[in-house]
This record gives sequence, structure tokens and C-alpha cells, in this order.
Amino acid sequence: MGLAARPTIFMVSAIWDADASVWAGSCDAVPVAAEADTLDALLQKIGDMTSDLLADNHPGVEPASVFFQLSALRELERHSDAA
Repeated sequence: MGLAARPTIFMVSAIWDADASVWAGSCDAVPVAAEADTLDALLQKIGDMTSDLLADNHPGVEPASVFFQLSALRELERHSDAA
């Protein structure tokens, strides 16, 4: 039985762009940036780009050992009460 690859964790920062109605995110360690309608779609795009760039930016890191830690920022939407 082989040893499991040590996890490599990349930090993804995302922020909601209310004007464009998209999540904008980036991962400086790879480096990649993308926009998407949902956080899941954003992570998928960043994951796909990371797969393409991993060998150039992090030689020796196995794609199966890559994990993303997501930090997402979204302003609380305030609703006015109808009186």
C-alpha cells in the first residue's frame, strides 16, 4: 500500500459583487482569478484553472492532494420594513 499524498491547502478569497451579481474570487498561490454566479461554480472554475497551472507553479504537488480553503465576504442585505 502506498502512502497518501500530503494535503496541499490553497486559500481562496471571494467577495460578492452586488453590481454584477457574481462572486469574484482569487487564489494568489497558484495564481488564478475567476467570477461565477455561485460559490460552488467559482470553486469549480478555480479548481479547473489550478489543475492547468499546478505543474508550472507547484512542481511535485499532486492534483489529488490539493484542497481549497474558502473565505467568502458578502455584505448583509438590509430590508426595509413596510409601514
